[in-house]
Amino acid sequence: MASLICGSIAYDTIMNFEGKFVDQILPDQIHKLNVAFLVPTMRREFGGCAGNIAYNLNLLGGDPIIMATVGGDADPYLEHLKRLEINACHIRTIPQAFTAQAMITTDQVNNQITAFHPGAMNESHLNLVSKVVTERTQNKKGAVHFGIVAPDGRQGMWEHCHQLAEANIPFVFDPGQGLPMFNGPELLELIDIASYLAVNDYEGEMLSQRTGLSLDKIAERVKALIVTKGAEGADIYTQNKCIPIPPVPAEKLIDPTGCGDAFRGGLLFGLENAMDWETTGRLASLMGSIKISHQGPQNHQPSKDEIAAQFKSAFGFAF
Repeated sequence: MASLICGSIAYDTIMNFEGKFVDQILPDQIHKLNVAFLVPTMRREFGGCAGNIAYNLNLLGGDPIIMATVGGDADPYLEHLKRLEINACHIRTIPQAFTAQAMITTDQVNNQITAFHPGAMNESHLNLVSKVVTERTQNKKGAVHFGIVAPDGRQGMWEHCHQLAEANIPFVFDPGQGLPMFNGPELLELIDIASYLAVNDYEGEMLSQRTGLSLDKIAERVKALIVTKGAEGADIYTQNKCIPIPPVPAEKLIDPTGCGDAFRGGLLFGLENAMDWETTGRLASLMGSIKISHQGPQNHQPSKDEIAAQFKSAFGFAF
């Protein structure tokens, strides 16, 4: 079964400052802040929510189709996806723009300062769900069975939710860091047309504040509400009950970047394969645990058999 991944493609430039930000910033001079940090190490990673989710779904043997916009500098990323045999036919290039980029500086106590340039991501609304559906029908590639709308350009997120609903494709609404771009009534409209809703615990609190509804009440509007809680696992609200999903202890705690996207890759695989929520949540939890043991969002490379073995070891049964 194919899943359409709507969201961002981005480069993450990650730099490490060997001191502490607090030692370089004078509180009484914050109104005229002018500081520079020496960053001896720097690396560039493939990132963005759509890229990360597709990467993890692909590891599991799923069939992700990425729908996103990139800039004229995207050739290395597109080559990366080609090597992985991830469907990138519906990634649109905006030649005059940059691919979305996050510049992240981390100090020695893991405080972060991030600058994000959306670039081509702001043009995501130019992509159409109907074009993907038509292309797959004409080329007899099979239907799109599920979708996810992850953080992207505001207009793109809004239109892709409505387009998936109009195409009768069940989808996950995953507002993530894009949540603040929408007010309460807008969020409720998107939730009402979605099949599933995925947020972390902080986003869940923000969602409740903006909509004026408790998580229990929000859960009544979708087939399932998935709330991730980092090292505490996750909760899945469905059919008037809450299913607690246990965390999987990580081999090493290296880098949390992209763990939520890894979780969502497992979530989509469970949906594609009609797994029950207990199994789907545990698989998603495991994917996040595997990711956190590696630097960067797309550098973990377990085979599907290795993932299956880790799952059985963690939970005592096979998925």
